[in-house]
Amino acid sequence: MLIKTLVENTSISKDFGSEHGLSLYIETKKHKILFDVGASELFLQNAKKFDVNIADVEFLVISHGHYDHGGGLKTFFKENTKAEVFLHPLAFGKHYAIRKNDELDFIGLDEDLKQNKQIVLTSDCFFINNGIQVFSNIVQREPRPKSNSGLLTEHKGQMLDDNFSHEQNLVIEEDGKILLITGCAHNGIINILEHFHSLKGRMPDYVIGGYHLSSRSGRNEDTETIDRIGKYLMGTKAKYYTCHCTGIEAYERLKSAMGDSLDYLSAGIEIDIK
Repeated sequence: MLIKTLVENTSISKDFGSEHGLSLYIETKKHKILFDVGASELFLQNAKKFDVNIADVEFLVISHGHYDHGGGLKTFFKENTKAEVFLHPLAFGKHYAIRKNDELDFIGLDEDLKQNKQIVLTSDCFFINNGIQVFSNIVQREPRPKSNSGLLTEHKGQMLDDNFSHEQNLVIEEDGKILLITGCAHNGIINILEHFHSLKGRMPDYVIGGYHLSSRSGRNEDTETIDRIGKYLMGTKAKYYTCHCTGIEAYERLKSAMGDSLDYLSAGIEIDIK
């Protein structure tokens, strides 16, 4: 299974652009899949540098309703008119962030795209194809990340703390191995892994994604929690690749504890998992 990092907050060289966002291209033996499309058309520009033809993508999964994961949707629809695009039914909700100046900033998806014929609305446990599924409705055994603070959603005219019911995770199974991909893990990476275990009866072999241990507003997770997460992740025996909203400082702390069990994915990095 081949994974190419099209968009991430950092890049491996000047050849690849970077932005606050995430987009991953996944190629299995049978399918070409895109997970998120970053904040802009950058995913397309970097895809070309990887010799990836976005028009060939069969399935696009949008992890949740924030612009840094679905901001490139309009560009995707221009480039690809056949792929099925899987979103949670609540992904097009009105999502906001409180910025440092206390102003509300809309961070949701372009609602004009909601009626596109390629969109498929998912459910709590939704099968896309043989060996490919998404799941949501995460049970909250552990507190959600502190860096979710300041992320809001509008409901019936009221601003409420976002409970991230619009967030979904991707599972791909091939040759007896299971890959779990999270977007930001707003529901908590431990909660997501526990929920995965309840569905599959085992832990994944590989996990890719952000853990939302930092935020642009400066609301970062405390070191005690980061250490506890690292200990839990090590106990699963999976191989982890993190990125985006985990934050470099949190990654370095996790890396010091997890060693070879954890690596960072920047734009331009390609990995082959078997």
